[in-house]
Amino acid sequence: MNEIWRRRSLRFLLLFSSISLQFISAFANDSSSSEKGKQSEAHPGSKSNTGAKVVIILLAVVTVVLFSFFLFKLWQKKKREEQYARLLKLFEEDDELEVELGLRD
Repeated sequence: MNEIWRRRSLRFLLLFSSISLQFISAFANDSSSSEKGKQSEAHPGSKSNTGAKVVIILLAVVTVVLFSFFLFKLWQKKKREEQYARLLKLFEEDDELEVELGLRD
């Protein structure tokens, strides 16, 4: 079940990163740079458009970092629970062995 969870989280991460890359490539697509140069001289507000793009990209990066941190903490918690379950199982098996060998009643 842990392997299934890992595959799903990896698929989700790949999907999210591919969508993010599509947005970044759409913002970077500058096919009409000569027109924008002329418009920037006529319209001084175009600098705010670039600023908005930078803010959106920064928000996307921060979101990816926070999402990665959340997944890491979730993975740590799951790993800790698995180790604790193994430890409990180990001690339960030892008790059964002692009873079977007659070392303990």
